[in-house]
Amino acid sequence: MKRKPSTAGYADLHLHTVASDGTQTVAELVGRAKAAALSCIAVTDHDTVSPDLTERVTHMGGVEVITGVELKADFDGVSGELLGYFVDPAARELADLLHWMDRARNKRMEQMVEKCREVGVDLNMDDVRNHAEGNVGRPHLARALMEKGAIAEFDEAFARFIGRGQPCYVSLEKVTLREAVKALRAAGAAISVAHPCLMRVAEWDSLFRLLSEEGIDAIESVYPYRDPRSPDLSIAPERLAAEAAKHGFLVSGGSDDHGPGSSKPSLGQVRLPYEVVEALRGRARG
Repeated sequence: MKRKPSTAGYADLHLHTVASDGTQTVAELVGRAKAAALSCIAVTDHDTVSPDLTERVTHMGGVEVITGVELKADFDGVSGELLGYFVDPAARELADLLHWMDRARNKRMEQMVEKCREVGVDLNMDDVRNHAEGNVGRPHLARALMEKGAIAEFDEAFARFIGRGQPCYVSLEKVTLREAVKALRAAGAAISVAHPCLMRVAEWDSLFRLLSEEGIDAIESVYPYRDPRSPDLSIAPERLAAEAAKHGFLVSGGSDDHGPGSSKPSLGQVRLPYEVVEALRGRARG
């Protein structure tokens, strides 16, 4: 992996594209990142690696692009997500895991579409897939609901139909934390916990012990947690950062931008010093 000097500017290490539920291609994302004066980004699509990224690190338009992934997992009874950085897109074990997750996503979406039909929305899987270039997720279903006239605004889909606790919601079957970590390690990744303040955690000390035991490298403590659309936080970001440092975790962070026209057009809200990238690179394997 090519290295850049530690004076190489700023980074955003949590971004999505059309490979999952973002609205932008990698090239479009790079253009926006450059306009925002970012020199490094990580593309971390949900449960998939963007097919546009064939190396662990790519340089495009003057921006360093880290190949990453965001994996949903069960943290011993707590639903959460892991971010993998510097992943090898050709790693077989990760590819097998992502294939399993793709099947789980399709199964879940079929169930949610059926529930939408049960509440009177004339919808089928093709209507959802028409809005997806990569794997399918709830944002694609939300756009299909808008197209059918069932809702007037994107966020209304989650509030009335497909948000947690709503009539058309179905939980996604997840791999275990250990399965996700094993696959990411096999792909050479540095591993971070995504937006932990949004996780429903009753015992943070127990979770930190679990993460330490599993060899997690970093905690995403720099994140737009104060966005008014965020649910109630289970821990204050300031306390999370202090506890993460006390337990020896590196810092990671990102805007979780999903692109223009999405519910999270948040690029530019997080600007990490490049030293964070170098520290995470030092934990990548292979």
